[in-house]
Amino acid sequence: MALNDTRVRQLKPLGAASGEKYADERGLYLHVTATGKYWRLNYRFAGKQKTLALGVYPDVTLLKARAKRDEARTRLADGIDPGVAKREEKQSKSEAAANTFEKVARDWLAKTANKRAAITQAKVTSWLEKDVFPFIGKLPVSTIRAKDVLDRVARRMELRGIHESAHRIVQICSQVFRYAVAVGLVERDVTVDLRGALAAVEKTSYAAITEPRQVGQLLRSIHAYGGHPTAVAALQLTPLVFVRPGELRAAEWAEIDLDAAEWRIPASRMKMKVEHLVPLSRQAVEILRALHPFSGHGRYVFPSIRTGERCMSENTINAALRGMGYAKEVMTAHGFRATARTLMDEVLGERVDLIEHQLAHTVKDPNGRAYNRTAHLPARREMMQRWSDYLDKLRIGADVIPLSKARH
Repeated sequence: MALNDTRVRQLKPLGAASGEKYADERGLYLHVTATGKYWRLNYRFAGKQKTLALGVYPDVTLLKARAKRDEARTRLADGIDPGVAKREEKQSKSEAAANTFEKVARDWLAKTANKRAAITQAKVTSWLEKDVFPFIGKLPVSTIRAKDVLDRVARRMELRGIHESAHRIVQICSQVFRYAVAVGLVERDVTVDLRGALAAVEKTSYAAITEPRQVGQLLRSIHAYGGHPTAVAALQLTPLVFVRPGELRAAEWAEIDLDAAEWRIPASRMKMKVEHLVPLSRQAVEILRALHPFSGHGRYVFPSIRTGERCMSENTINAALRGMGYAKEVMTAHGFRATARTLMDEVLGERVDLIEHQLAHTVKDPNGRAYNRTAHLPARREMMQRWSDYLDKLRIGADVIPLSKARH
């Protein structure tokens, strides 16, 4: 006679050491002991009698026990041992629980570290540790959904007003999920479903001064700046070489040949992952030679004031500009690139392709192929010297009449 809910609820252990068994249907029975009521299924597989545990009453009701029984019998019909299948599922869940988002993310960071500059690696790690791991880090990566990333990570950042960073964090999470797909931990990158869900980021250019007389005043302020020698040197060199701020502050003495007046920035530190050659003007070399007694014994040209083991902080040059009275809406460290791009083109009449080369932008030949790092090097050397000479004239207050581009 099949069991019913009332009888299952009322059954009590009768005192037998091994307990009592009450049959339901199709191999399902309830094993009642002094410690509880246990659902079991008897079945045969490959000629052997076996028993499968289906759960404990009342957590598993009679209805749920029968559903589990039917699922097991379906597997038997398909030639699958339900007991083995259950162990494999348990192991799979255990492995999934062990592969948390944080573990997978740290594996990804380690496996892809050679593709990023050390500074970028540290920054990405910091972002994850601050804005991601505390909120989804302990979740198995296979259980995370797009809504988890949106609500627990991106929305929190948007509420703090850092919309651009929220987009960057989602992009980083996307890379982690793609890695998880590659190693077989998840089926897809769930962040794909977040397209259009985040607040749009208004694209703005870095603030830059491009009017010659105002640039002259800025240069005079820079030369009057009385900060730490390394900060002063970095500030003075920035307009002469107009590389990206991160490339400048992480410069290493091993990259610079003062005798040859060249600075070769390795591909690992460049945004486009291509080695960049910066011809150094006479003025740039003088700045670096004067700085050498202060930092030449170490790795970095512009070491951190606190410790020589790290390079200068990313805020140093911008902080100096603020100290001189230039608000972030007026001038930024990155803005020196726009200053050079504008004045070299519109005032000095330099060839645009040479300027783009020196900005480390991709410039292609007539066949559509990217020029190599030494392309037009003699012409770029001359251009960089003209640029430094022009800045000197602006600094002393000379009026410089725009040149005709025709001379090039």
